[in-house]
Amino acid sequence: MQKGTSTAAGLLLGFALDRVFADPRRWHPVAGFGTAAAALEQRTYLDARAAGVVHEVIAVGSVVGFGVLAARGGTVATALATWTALGGRSLARAGRDMADKLDADDLTGARALLPSLCGRDPSVLDADGLARAALESIAENTSDATVAPLLWGGVAGVPGLLGYRAVNTLDAMIGYRDERYRKFGWAAARVDDAANLAPARLTGMLTVLLAPLVGGTPVAAWRAWRRDAAKHPSPNAGVVEASMAGALGVQLGGRTRYRHGVELRPTLGDGRPPTTTDLRRAVRMSEAVQCGALVVAVLTAALERRRCSRGSGS
Repeated sequence: MQKGTSTAAGLLLGFALDRVFADPRRWHPVAGFGTAAAALEQRTYLDARAAGVVHEVIAVGSVVGFGVLAARGGTVATALATWTALGGRSLARAGRDMADKLDADDLTGARALLPSLCGRDPSVLDADGLARAALESIAENTSDATVAPLLWGGVAGVPGLLGYRAVNTLDAMIGYRDERYRKFGWAAARVDDAANLAPARLTGMLTVLLAPLVGGTPVAAWRAWRRDAAKHPSPNAGVVEASMAGALGVQLGGRTRYRHGVELRPTLGDGRPPTTTDLRRAVRMSEAVQCGALVVAVLTAALERRRCSRGSGS
């Protein structure tokens, strides 16, 4: 089987595995990488950007190297790497669980669930704050947990899938602006921003196109993206959150409390504050965008096969 065809088939199979089995509860490879990266940090940490660059190169480079070797396994290897890199089914399930708990006025359960979605301090959030935090996380993680790995898989196969997941995991671990990681985590944050530039914009475009599926309009989603995305401190989260806000007709942003402190985020969209009904709509949008991204990734892999075939024949 030719490389591009094998990659496309593996992406389809891996996406199906994620839909059926979601993330493994135990022995997840990403958790193993996180453990290894934390151990590496004990040796590489210095309060300097250069040390963070070294940490990033070693951690991500080793995963990409492993991916190059694993790619020899063809379709099966691509499928397993796709399943490892994706988190779409788990993301949708967490969003629905959060909506269920909020509808049942179970704030204790909702607060306990929030850390599985984002890094905010749930103890200070009421029901509205929890709904907004969960919805913003659904929007951002639709790109990070599904669109980005699929797109990188379509472009670069197994090394792209695993390398992206390593980059994104390191950013979640050390890409903070607190005292410890402001310098050491700089490289992790910047590399993650670069890796997500194209996926975030693909997520935004799919959200605009698919807005009618959740009762919105492409015009509203596009207007919110173009008007509000640049206000966000992240070059990528602003795109996906603003387009989601416009598609749903809600307003996101504002005072946001993280574990490392409080940030006053700009508002995105010009509707009402989100409710649990909107959270469920966001989950539906997320799943639709994930399917759209799969189509784009498969087509990308097929085009890569054609390009390689032409190159080998010339």
